[in-house]
Amino acid sequence: MYAGTPAGIEGRFFGCRVRLDTSGPAADDWAAHLRGAADLTHIEEPVASPVPLTKPPAPPAHSRLVRVTHWINTLAFVALVVSGVAILLAHPRLYWGDAGNDEMPALIQVPLAVNLHHSGWGRSLHFLGAWVTVLNGLVYVGSGLLLGHFGHRMGLRRSARMADPSYRTPQKLVYLAVIFALLPLIVLTGLAMSPAVTAAYPALVAIFAGRQSARTLHFFFGLALLLFLVAHLAQVARSGFVAQMRAMLGETRR
Repeated sequence: MYAGTPAGIEGRFFGCRVRLDTSGPAADDWAAHLRGAADLTHIEEPVASPVPLTKPPAPPAHSRLVRVTHWINTLAFVALVVSGVAILLAHPRLYWGDAGNDEMPALIQVPLAVNLHHSGWGRSLHFLGAWVTVLNGLVYVGSGLLLGHFGHRMGLRRSARMADPSYRTPQKLVYLAVIFALLPLIVLTGLAMSPAVTAAYPALVAIFAGRQSARTLHFFFGLALLLFLVAHLAQVARSGFVAQMRAMLGETRR
């Protein structure tokens, strides 16, 4: 608003109080200009065009190291199963103690036909697959402990278990038991059957009550690991086989 006074015109110009002296010769022109400017109620401001918000790509469900060690272990496990069956076919009898042969009664007679033609390559492949599994497992466990894989994804840390209750499921506990108990026992019983290893470390044979006892335990530990693999594949199929395979191949979460 603006009003006339004896000495001039007062008003507001863009929020500021302005007084125009009308005593000069050009006062009428300035007054008209002031009234025109004061009539502007608002100024249009340019509206910025909306910027599309793009969601950043999610990281892969598993780290590259976990995926690589997983697939190496898969190939090594297949080699161990195939070669283990070939070795067992050469002598499908299990004993307890330090000695065992065809002249002695067997603790367990595995219902398989004897086949001596595959023992040679079977032992070589089994030896190779075993060392690949051991070295690959050391990389996986070492990196998992250093990078927090077991703490966050396996739920070893209390904060991770509280954030996601699924970390308390029996499936996670079975995974940890396989990694930190079953696999080391398979490796130790396998080493206990090696004459070169037991010559240097005879206490290893004594722990398992003899070389043949270690062989029998090795068989049952391997069978337990095979049953775990079947259950693992069933869980993968139940939770979405295609999605789980894509995650293990490195595709990002959706």
